[in-house]
Amino acid sequence: MGEPSTAKFPQEVIDEYAALGVDLPALFSAGNLGSRMGIQIIEASPERVVATMPVEGNTQPYGLLHGGASAVLAETIGSIGAMLHGGSSKIAVGVDLNCTHHRGVRSGLVTGVATPLHRGRSTATYDIVITDEQDRRVCSARLTCMVRDMRPGDADGVRTS
Repeated sequence: MGEPSTAKFPQEVIDEYAALGVDLPALFSAGNLGSRMGIQIIEASPERVVATMPVEGNTQPYGLLHGGASAVLAETIGSIGAMLHGGSSKIAVGVDLNCTHHRGVRSGLVTGVATPLHRGRSTATYDIVITDEQDRRVCSARLTCMVRDMRPGDADGVRTS
């Protein structure tokens, strides 16, 4: 789970990272936590990142989707958008996350969509909307990432040729 092998990436992004020998699915995956939570990246570009996450396995004791799970989904997709904005020589690191939870969900999938509010040289801020299968808003989030130059060791764990 969590492998973005079916995600749609813009061709120029694929080409840019391929030229560096970077494994794009590994770089833009949901990471270890996201994989354990079942996050699937569906679409990814600097302008829009879409992912799904199952409610099952990500609930709190009352059987509702855990607010922390929504936060993980929001930070994952906002960070991917910021990383794509920065390009292959930059990394994006979340510095501020705000989530407002609007309704409980007990089953099915939730979908997160991240769109940019600001994309600058050193920061990127994304608006994230998480909805249930009936397209009802579950959570509204905002993530700001610091975008900085990649340093040796930043890509550890990401396969390169």
